[in-house]
Amino acid sequence: MRQFVIYRRVSTEEQGRSGLGLEAQSRDVDLYLANYAETPFEVLGEFLDVTSGRDNDRPELNKALDLCRRTGAELLVAKLDRLSRRVSFIAALMDDPKVKLRVASMPNADKFQLHIYAALAEQERDFISLRTKAALAEAKARGQKLGGLRDATGKRNEAIQRDARSFAERVRPIVQPMRASGATLAQIAEALGGAGIATPRGGAWTATQVKRVLDRLDSVA
Repeated sequence: MRQFVIYRRVSTEEQGRSGLGLEAQSRDVDLYLANYAETPFEVLGEFLDVTSGRDNDRPELNKALDLCRRTGAELLVAKLDRLSRRVSFIAALMDDPKVKLRVASMPNADKFQLHIYAALAEQERDFISLRTKAALAEAKARGQKLGGLRDATGKRNEAIQRDARSFAERVRPIVQPMRASGATLAQIAEALGGAGIATPRGGAWTATQVKRVLDRLDSVA
């Protein structure tokens, strides 16, 4: 019988108390168990941490991993970023021969794909941090030296296009191979969301947004 250990994580004490984020994770886990898990199956335990994804010292995750190692059960998480936001942590976990990882929102992803998704998600977060710092610096500079409205608008549009091209290149290793293998736009959007990769504006992916990325990549090919 297939056995699972379920792990969930929310980022703050407020989320833990209110249930924000937990309902969505529970929904994804339930969908996986109902549609992809071999039957019969057994859930041996469920664990929850209320902490940042950058904190790798999580007591409940350690308990979940210990149970997996002792029983051979699979660790099931809703999304990859619920496990960790550090690609090094995820990579080390996938190298553990006594731990088998399942991601509900990417039910058919293998270890190689999960590693790519984790790496791209971390790269995106680093870029967003740099972009935010650059935007603050530009805002400060504009306050010291005012330019014309048309000039400012043009520079802003150029920056938007530059960011869009840069973002498209970062997700190229996911979207183009999936499209070439026959995946639909919706399936690619689901894979990006499951990897914890947000859109350039920080929202959820749609098929239309995936098409824009593919079109942008085709235009610079």
